[in-house]
Amino acid sequence: MNNFNRRRFIQSTAGAAAGSALGAGAIWAPTVQAQGAPAYKPEKGAKLRVLRWSRFVQGDIDQYMKNVAAFTAKTGVEVRVDNEGWEDVRPKAAVAANTGAGPDIILSTNDDANLYPEKLLDVTDLATYLGRKYGGWYPACEAYLRPDGKKWIGIALGAAGSMLVYRASHVKAAGFDGVPKDTTGFLSLLKAMKDKGTPSGFALGNATGDGLWCNWLVWSHGGMLVDKNNKVVIDSPETLKALEYGKEMYATFAPGTLSWLDPNNNKAFLDGQVSLTNNGISIYYAAKTSKDEKVAALKEDIHHAPFPIGPVGVPTESHLFFNQMIMKYTKYPQAAKEFLRFMMEQEQFEPWLTAAGGYIAHPLDAYSKAAVWTADPKHTAYRDCVKNMRPAGYAGKLGYASAGAGADFIVVNMVAEAASGSKTPKEAAERAQKRAERYYKV
Repeated sequence: MNNFNRRRFIQSTAGAAAGSALGAGAIWAPTVQAQGAPAYKPEKGAKLRVLRWSRFVQGDIDQYMKNVAAFTAKTGVEVRVDNEGWEDVRPKAAVAANTGAGPDIILSTNDDANLYPEKLLDVTDLATYLGRKYGGWYPACEAYLRPDGKKWIGIALGAAGSMLVYRASHVKAAGFDGVPKDTTGFLSLLKAMKDKGTPSGFALGNATGDGLWCNWLVWSHGGMLVDKNNKVVIDSPETLKALEYGKEMYATFAPGTLSWLDPNNNKAFLDGQVSLTNNGISIYYAAKTSKDEKVAALKEDIHHAPFPIGPVGVPTESHLFFNQMIMKYTKYPQAAKEFLRFMMEQEQFEPWLTAAGGYIAHPLDAYSKAAVWTADPKHTAYRDCVKNMRPAGYAGKLGYASAGAGADFIVVNMVAEAASGSKTPKEAAERAQKRAERYYKV
C-alpha cells in the first residue's frame, strides 16, 4: 500500500475498536462489533429490482441468487435481478438516473456513481455501520463513494482484480523463472515469448475491465490524467515515455487486440492464442471448472502475478471497482438499505466471496481473513486488490469529470492510438489532453 493509501486507511478506520489480530488457525469473525445494526424496516408491499453486471464466474451469480432468496425468505420482499454486460449497465444506469425510473438498486463499475450523485440515496448510516463492524473500508472505497469526505453515495462491493495471468511453462521456455518485477525485465519477457511463438495480448478496445492495464502503463512511468488539483496533465514527458514503452509492448502482442473487449482475452488465452494477459481470476476459474479436457489441463500451468513496477518505483495497481447504488427515486428506501445490509453481512458475503473463487476482492478489511484467499494459493494474488488500488481518477478528486473521462475511455484510446502507430505518442497525448479538458473545465 502506498503512503497515500496507508494514511487514508488509518483515517478510515480511526474510531473503530482495536483487536483485529487473530491467532493462527482461528476461525475469523468480525473484529469490530458495531453497537447494533441500523433498524431498516421494509415498507409494506415492498418489491425491489436490482440491475447488476453479468457473471464471468458462475459461482458468483449462483451464490448471489441464493443470498437473494434468503433475503426474500427472511423479509418477504420480492427481488428481481437483471444481469447485463458491464458496457450495458452504464448507459442503462444513466437513463434511470435521468428519467427517475428503473431499478431500485444498481451494481455498476468504477466511479459511475459520481456521474449523478444527487440522484442517489444517502447511505452514510449503512456505510458507517458496516465499516465499524468489519474493520474499516479501504481508501479506494471512500475515494469512489465518499467524494466529499462526508456523505456516502453508495456501498462498495469490491473489485475484480486486474492481474497478470500467464502460462508458467511458456514463461520458463522463454528463459524466465517468473514474471519480472520491473518494466525493463517485463518487456524482455514479452519479446522472448513472442519469439517463442507464445505471445501476450492486452485489450486495446473500449474494455471496461481489461483496458485498465493502460492506467498502469501511464502511472508506472509517472504520468497521470490529472494532478491533485484536477488540472489535466496527461500531455507530459512522463506520459510520452509510457506511450513509447506501450509501442514496444504492442509489437509483441497477438493480432487483433485493438478490437478486444472484456471477453476476448479470456477466449484467446484458453484457446492458446496468447500465453500472458491481464485479467481477473476468471480465466483460472474457467480452466478449473471446464469439462473440456484440453481447457481443464491448463489449470496447473496458469499462474498470477502483479504488474511490474515502473520508473516511479512504487506499485501502480488499477482494478475494476464495483459499487452498489440505491436510486433516490426508489419507493422502498428502507427495503433497499436492508437488502444491501443483508448482502454485506458475513453470513452472506463470505459464502459469496468463496463461491466467486477470488474473482471479487473484498472492500472491508475484516474479509481479508476469509478462507477463500488461502484455500487455493492461486487466489491469494487477488486478495489485496481493493486495499492497494489507485482510484481511476488518480491523482485528482473523483466527481463528474473523472467519471465522464473514464466512461469515454480517454486513456485507453490514447494508448491504443500510440501503440498501433495511428498517431505518434505526442499526437495521442495532445488529443487525450483536449478530450479530458472538456470534462475537467476550469
